Amino acid sequence: MKAITDVQKPVKRPERILQFGEGNFLRAFSDWMIDITNEKTDFNGNVVLIQPIERGLAEMINNQHGLYTTVLRGVQDGKTVEELRLINSVSRCINPYSEYDEYLKCAENPDLRFILSNTTEAGIAWSATDKPDDQPQQSFPGKVTSFLAHRFRHFSGDTSKGLVFIPCELIDKNGDKLKEYVLRHAAAWNLDDDFIDWVNTACDFCNSLVDRIVPGYPKEEAAGLTNKTGYIDNLLDAAEIFHLWVIETRKDYSKEFPLVAAGLNVIWTKDMSFYRTRKVRILNGAHTLTVPAAFLYGLDTVEECIKDELVYRFMKKGIYDEIIPSMDGDETELKTYASDVLERFANPYIKHLLLSITLNSVSKFKTRDLPSLIAFIGKTGKVPPALAFSLAALIAFYQGTEIVNGELEGVRNGKPYAIKDDLAVLQRFAALYREGGEADERARKITKAVLSDSSWWGEDLTSYAGLEDQVSLGLEMIWSEGMKAALEKVCD
Repeated sequence: MKAITDVQKPVKRPERILQFGEGNFLRAFSDWMIDITNEKTDFNGNVVLIQPIERGLAEMINNQHGLYTTVLRGVQDGKTVEELRLINSVSRCINPYSEYDEYLKCAENPDLRFILSNTTEAGIAWSATDKPDDQPQQSFPGKVTSFLAHRFRHFSGDTSKGLVFIPCELIDKNGDKLKEYVLRHAAAWNLDDDFIDWVNTACDFCNSLVDRIVPGYPKEEAAGLTNKTGYIDNLLDAAEIFHLWVIETRKDYSKEFPLVAAGLNVIWTKDMSFYRTRKVRILNGAHTLTVPAAFLYGLDTVEECIKDELVYRFMKKGIYDEIIPSMDGDETELKTYASDVLERFANPYIKHLLLSITLNSVSKFKTRDLPSLIAFIGKTGKVPPALAFSLAALIAFYQGTEIVNGELEGVRNGKPYAIKDDLAVLQRFAALYREGGEADERARKITKAVLSDSSWWGEDLTSYAGLEDQVSLGLEMIWSEGMKAALEKVCD
């Protein structure tokens, strides 16, 4: 069988885009879009990927010269659709932890114009430990500040060499937040006022919202897909057909970055709040609401959640009885969107692993489900049972005492599973679970410790009357009666 590099040679184009994040999502989302835009417009630009953490896919991506195949599948107008596309928009991937000088050289590229990123919800965060001479800084905003400072110096403050940032992390006002931390680093590092002025005037930080379900590498189907394509591709990337990119910006970049002209579902707008709230709280919120409970219940994929009567009932209860009632806006429109989301979840061609969705679940719950929980309490004066139980299930999912290779080890049905999150979060859960105790006492103690941690949630959640008791009761019920019985009680 041929290698992918024997079938297709990379196309050399100016590297107009730098992308922090080399994972499945952006490769099947923005890089797929850029590949189509190169084909259908005169954009003529490639993407250079930056591996945002020390361990990643850089070596594998470079071994394939940036080439890989997207596998898009779904049902459209009642017909099965499958699209295989060999992506040729990625020129290379740089690991700044081992190639720092090469990484900084990208800042000297006069063709560079756009910066994309997906470093998870936890990625756009303040780090007081980052220093200007780190090679590289640990945090994403720290890396960006250092990168911009190098570009500013190299081009002597030329305002025409400013960059346009389009972050794809699922946090509210992601571009505004990234800019806030860049300027905060600049101040902490005593960088020149001229540099700060250049960031404010020459650079633009857009807010954006992304929407596409991307399970990633289709392991069980890889052999069949290899026979279909005729070449070996270790970076196969599966996703659904649907895609939406909403970009909020003060300036019009639609001609400079002609995604719409390429026929893509991209919306440039001055206010994306409606699109963001709808998507994050219903689609992403449904994932985070359901996944920890469904995984501990014994399921492994999102499709299984739709097919399982009990878990599906729990998901629908959370969406229709709690999330949508907590939101402002037209209820009929929101219910229509929710129905479409559930149909997308049922896509038989997408094997979306629950364990992959659990990455950074604490920050995901804060972003995706906590606003609905708090708004529901504010509107009704009652604690939403499904959302409160989902928080209990999240705490149960993080049950483990040993951290191995940066991952907390949990156990389901006698078999270990990897819990992945910020190390400080994992260490906190490990310490709590090492304390032991009777089920009811331990549930109360752990629930109080988790809910009162304002560094996780932005506030002390025990201040909401009844929430702590309900979460604690749910946690104890999971331990004493099992997830199935606990779900049945919540759904009654």
